Amino acid sequence: MFTTRFVRSSPRLAAQLRAPQRRLASTDKTNNVFVEERRRIKEHSKETTELWRKICLYGVIPTIALAGANAWWLWKAHWEHWEHMPPLEDRTEYSYQNVRTKNYQWGDGDKTLFWNDSVNYHNKNKV
Repeated sequence: MFTTRFVRSSPRLAAQLRAPQRRLASTDKTNNVFVEERRRIKEHSKETTELWRKICLYGVIPTIALAGANAWWLWKAHWEHWEHMPPLEDRTEYSYQNVRTKNYQWGDGDKTLFWNDSVNYHNKNKV
């Protein structure tokens, strides 16, 4: 079976090998519209890339630095405000704060997963 297929296809193969090769690319590069369009696209992309590089270097990086400085200044002011407040134990604890219907699965069961001892306070005996 293989030999009959090979024998049938061999004249076609020989004819294809003898035929002149088709040229798929144009040899005239001066009037080729496609090549000219690709060149313009390449130049445009180079200019656009340079523009965005400048925007990132001279616009975004200083803006991020200023935003970071502002965030640090606000954070520092926030903790200065906390220094003037009474200690956590002396603050009023309302009935709607730290409501516990059942214990948590971690720790002593009274503190949430994001508990911060310097900010959060809960006295079981007060409520």
